[in-house]
Amino acid sequence: MKNALQATVAATQIESTEQAVQPAQATSLTISRRGLITAAGAGGLALSAGPLWAQAAGAAPVLKVGFISPRTGPLGALGETDTFILAQVRKTLAAGLTIGGVKYAVEILDRDTQSDPARASQLAKALINTDKIDLMLTTTTPETVNPVSDACEAAGVPCLSTVMPWEAWYFGRGAKPGAPSPFKWTYHFSFGGGSFTTSYTSQFSALPTNKKIGVLYPNDADGNAIRATLAPELAKAGFTVVDAGPYENGTTDYSAQIARFKAERCEIFNTFPIPPDFATFWRQAAQQGYTRMVKIAQIAKTGLVPSQVEALGPLALNLGAGCFWHKTFPYASPLTGQSGVQLADAYEASTGKQWTQMLGSTMSLFDAGTEALNPRDKAALAKAISTLKATTMQGPVDFAKGPVPNVSVTPVVGAQWVKPAAGSKFKLDIVITENANDRNIPVAAALKSYS
Repeated sequence: MKNALQATVAATQIESTEQAVQPAQATSLTISRRGLITAAGAGGLALSAGPLWAQAAGAAPVLKVGFISPRTGPLGALGETDTFILAQVRKTLAAGLTIGGVKYAVEILDRDTQSDPARASQLAKALINTDKIDLMLTTTTPETVNPVSDACEAAGVPCLSTVMPWEAWYFGRGAKPGAPSPFKWTYHFSFGGGSFTTSYTSQFSALPTNKKIGVLYPNDADGNAIRATLAPELAKAGFTVVDAGPYENGTTDYSAQIARFKAERCEIFNTFPIPPDFATFWRQAAQQGYTRMVKIAQIAKTGLVPSQVEALGPLALNLGAGCFWHKTFPYASPLTGQSGVQLADAYEASTGKQWTQMLGSTMSLFDAGTEALNPRDKAALAKAISTLKATTMQGPVDFAKGPVPNVSVTPVVGAQWVKPAAGSKFKLDIVITENANDRNIPVAAALKSYS
């Protein structure tokens, strides 16, 4: 663990239940953090109108951090590594957290949205009103991040989030282009339309095609944000974008869209669906002959984890994907000190499952959160996050750079699902095929044609 994680504090692990939060276990910990706040109060996770911490007589003061993600339901595959990351973070914090010379206990109260936006909102309000959390951390798609962020904004609780296009988070929650930010308490670091534009124009130029892109974007926060930002930029870059039109999540028949892509001979395909919808579409596309003309099949939101692509069988081989984290990223966690390879290896050894890019993104959320932690008050914490500059396992986070207030943009690099190296016990491997958004990230292989 970097920057000396030392001393001791009591941290209580509280597991999520269907309706309520039940205390599960207590551990003790203390931590010293590089760049921690001085007596003058520079930087940190400050969380309440008065002191953020509660303290029983003779006990260490306690900071409470909420963590909300989807671990079951249609988006559950994206949260399948969360239990492992929570264990890693709790183990690291078991040494305790020392801030300004005072030792604090840290309670991480984690909750599963079951992929339900309404439940995400309810869980956030319970953590805020009943558990009195100091800081909220949340991750993975607008279905989780936006309702949690909205609940925190309304209640005046600092919230840090990641893993959804920043435009869907910022504009999807009511901010207006060119206008001052309406958000005081909520902050987001993640990729955006510009990240995808840079990566995709690089990826799509790696093979000879007719430069026609068939796009299948849903009628949801992700799809509408991408339609408004990515598609026009791809057109400016010289690609012909054939948009089959918005569709509703849960659609079961894509015959009309497939017919259009075939008629236009779209040799590049791009989509941002929830995982079950892509599986339905891609099987129908194969049955109706569209996949045979596709040279680059670039998927996002789905295809992030092995279980999603393995379910497609032979149709998964050579699917293009985006990586917002890969185990070969050249950044270590400032919280645990682990490299990406060390984290991935530890996960595989512990679970027997293949590593996924959600490992690094979720660890980065805790990296950024603990870099900011400060026991003063909620307004001070929000201010500290607004100027946070740190290098997480995912890469640099810098809220001073914009592109809009409350947002820090992180890179996406092109990747592809391929056959693993000889001797691997896994069915597929994901390799980086381009790095236009961050040249520090190593490219491992050239892009192969899908068909």
